[in-house]
Amino acid sequence: MLRIITEWTEAQAELRRICDRTQDEQVFHKEATVREILQAIKRLGDRALLDYTAEFDGQRFETGQSLLVTPAELDAAYQRVDHDLLEAIRLAKQKIEAFHRMKIPQSWVHFADQGVVLGKRYTPVDRAGIYIPGGRAVYPSTVLMNAIPALVAGVDRIVMVTPPNSEGGINPAVLVAAQEAGIKEIYRVGGAQAIGALAYGTETIPKVDVISGPGNIYVMLAKKLVYGTVGIDSLAGPSEILIIADSSANPEHVAADLLAQAEHDPMAAAVLITTDVSLAESVAEQVQEQLLDHPRRVLTEKSIANFGIIIVVETLEQAAELSNEFATEHLELEVEDPWALLPKIRHAGAIFLGHATPEAVGDYLAGPNHTLPTSGSARYASPLGVETFLKHSSLIQYTPPALESVAKAIDILAAAEGLPSHGASVTLRTQSPS
Repeated sequence: MLRIITEWTEAQAELRRICDRTQDEQVFHKEATVREILQAIKRLGDRALLDYTAEFDGQRFETGQSLLVTPAELDAAYQRVDHDLLEAIRLAKQKIEAFHRMKIPQSWVHFADQGVVLGKRYTPVDRAGIYIPGGRAVYPSTVLMNAIPALVAGVDRIVMVTPPNSEGGINPAVLVAAQEAGIKEIYRVGGAQAIGALAYGTETIPKVDVISGPGNIYVMLAKKLVYGTVGIDSLAGPSEILIIADSSANPEHVAADLLAQAEHDPMAAAVLITTDVSLAESVAEQVQEQLLDHPRRVLTEKSIANFGIIIVVETLEQAAELSNEFATEHLELEVEDPWALLPKIRHAGAIFLGHATPEAVGDYLAGPNHTLPTSGSARYASPLGVETFLKHSSLIQYTPPALESVAKAIDILAAAEGLPSHGASVTLRTQSPS
């Protein structure tokens, strides 16, 4: 049963505990293991990659090249995916691509006084690595959400890695989604070793410039440790949802939305903040009822038991305050007037407004990305997007008169910093020849 909290300080403490759920002693021990894996990949390349794939995934491949999914396997995947799923994947691709094409940053130049030109120029990275998790579920939607922004950004080479299944293959829906998103270079390797291969390169897998995609704690730690060698999208932790609801919400719908996050992972978090005590009680009952025949009941019950709570507050303003402290990945505003409450929300990865907008529409095909900041990082981070695969360069051009007009100030600043050649590089250009 979901625990109902009515005391403010207890609610704050519980939200902090849930937000910090990945920061325990076990995580620090796992980081040491990940460091060893990354160093082995860096030193030994394919040899280490094949050894770890045999050890962790139970699949022994003879050469690094055998990790590559073949064209025949890619073609065969289409024969193993039914028509309805293929059409759903194509619809999702269309909507996700349309959204991301609306937000491509544009290069610009500004012509200032005295012929000075300033600007910003956006260019894509050369190579991107996409990590797609395996394990408890199959994620063709994650393929689309990670690959399409890179495609829209104009990345020339997109490489995908994903763990092999028990037969050494890749789920056909994942392979079809990758091909629909324009990816043909796919390697059957997962875990920290896959992140190391993308970051450092091996004889088979190319070194990339940016790595995106969620994964388990080992993948997250590997991304953390290789950051600086490559760029990363974020350090995505377990999934989470916070729902703000008033008396207008349907308890059956709210319960289903909480369970939609809890079924991801035993460490997923599901939080409801409501102004209605009777709604809180009804939702708690509905969660128990919907769990009875749930196909992922054991996993989902662990999540609800450890990281599921209901908080009762007096006003929606108080609900917004607690929500901002938690800075959730997914935020649903299941209230009578969500747009009136929206200005009070400062921190959330994705915001779902109104009773007809369950978080699942964002997971699959609304368009905005479902790779979102977690564990409170929505305070400073944003969803995955085209910008993840772009970098910008500053553009600066001065004319001789413009340089002369600022030469004295530059010389003074350079002298104050004890850098005489900085000043000389300007004054030598502006002094009259002797």
